[in-house]
Order: sequence, then C-alpha cells, then structure tokens
Amino acid sequence: MKPNTLAENEIIEIIIYSCVTFILMGIVLVLFFYFSRKKIIQKELEKKDLEIQYQKELLTAVILTQEEERKRIAQDLHDDISSKLNIVSLNSHLLNTPKLSELQVKEITTTIIDLTGKALDNSRKIAHNLLPPVLEKFGLQAGIEELCEEFSSSKAVKVNFTCNTSFDLAENDRHLHVFRILQELMNNSLRHGKATEINLVLDEKNGKKHGFYTDNGVGFDQKIFENQKGLGMKNIESRVTFLNGNLKLQSGINEGVKVNFNF
Repeated sequence: MKPNTLAENEIIEIIIYSCVTFILMGIVLVLFFYFSRKKIIQKELEKKDLEIQYQKELLTAVILTQEEERKRIAQDLHDDISSKLNIVSLNSHLLNTPKLSELQVKEITTTIIDLTGKALDNSRKIAHNLLPPVLEKFGLQAGIEELCEEFSSSKAVKVNFTCNTSFDLAENDRHLHVFRILQELMNNSLRHGKATEINLVLDEKNGKKHGFYTDNGVGFDQKIFENQKGLGMKNIESRVTFLNGNLKLQSGINEGVKVNFNF
C-alpha cells in the first residue's frame, strides 16, 4: 500500500504544480494583454491628441489668413480707393468756386475723371482677388490659365500648365480652394524660391483629381521647414484638408520644390 500511496501523492503534487503553473501563466498572460492594451490605448489617445492639435493649428492658420486678407482689403480700400475718392470729392467742390476759368474747370474735370477711373480699376482688382470672375463664369481650368498668364506676364517666371481633366461649375466653391492653393504656391515660388520656371499638371485617377506642381527655385531644407512652417503653408494644408485630400511636399537646397496633392 505504501508504494501506491507514494505514487498517488506524487500524482497529486504534479497535478497541483501543473494547476499552479497554468494559473500563473494565465495571470501573466492576462497582465501582459492588460498592459499591452493599456499601452495601445495610450498611444491611440496620444495620436488623437496630436490630430486634435494639428486640426487646431490648421483652424488657426485659416483664421489668421482670413484676418490678414481682411486687413489687406481694408488697407487697399483705405489707401487706394478712399484716398482717391476724397480727392475726387474735393475737386468736385472746387467746381463750385466762383469765377473759375475754362482752363481751370477743364483741369479739375480731367483730374476727377482720371482719379475716378483709377478708383474703378482698383475696385476691380480687389473684387478679382476676392473671387476671380473667370473662375466664377468659366470654371477652374480657365481661372488657373488666367493665373498662369498673369505670372508669366511678369517675365520673371515661365509657367507651364497642362490639364487632363474637367471641372464642374457647380463645384466652384470647392475649386476656389484649389485656385488659392496654386496661387499661394506660385507666390512662394516667385518670392521665396526665386524660381524662373513652374510646371503644373492637373490629372484625374480613380475618380480623384490630382495636382502635380514643381518649380526650379532655390528650394529649402525640409527638416528645418517642417519645424518652421509659415502661415501660407499652413493655409495650403488647411485647404487640402478641407477638400478631404492629401498633400505631399518634397524639397532640398537648390533642388526646387515638388508638391503633389489630391482633391
């Protein structure tokens, strides 16, 4: 009986040790999955916080851009149009001055006509900057073609534009954002990049519009650029985000700029 009793005790011990081992392994696995899950959730929360912060920065860029645009329009109205109309008003009152000679009346009238014409030209420019008439009437392609001609007419830069897609006039509200993106990119190429040639291609793939933009400017260090994005670039990013698109930018010192985006 004793040998059998010893064998039974050993079996019981093995069973107990096995159970304890399985329990400990279970506890370890539970703890592992718990802390792994906790770490994943923490990373997801951090990612969400970064996304929220990024969205806030984009929103701030949009607001600041709008404020800058309002200031610019207000300044244009005050400096150009308002000042000219003030002079027109003064000259109009001069016409009531008694005993004016025919030559004086002619000079005052000429001044009034000249200043009125300039004020009208400036008001058209302000309206054009707010909403280009060509874009509104004929669509995005016509608006971009006019924009390219305006930049090329300066003789400082040559702009090559190819369009392999079409645009619906009903989506002009969306297309205005595309127009502003390209306007900002061209301004940057000319002012900061010192580019002499710009190439722009608009294409379509799998129902998505794509823009391919390059210039031969001085370029920039992309690592530094990522940490020091200006208001203009943030504005471009916010517009692409609004269009539910993606933006990819590449550059290097003396390598120009390449920008791909979709919308």
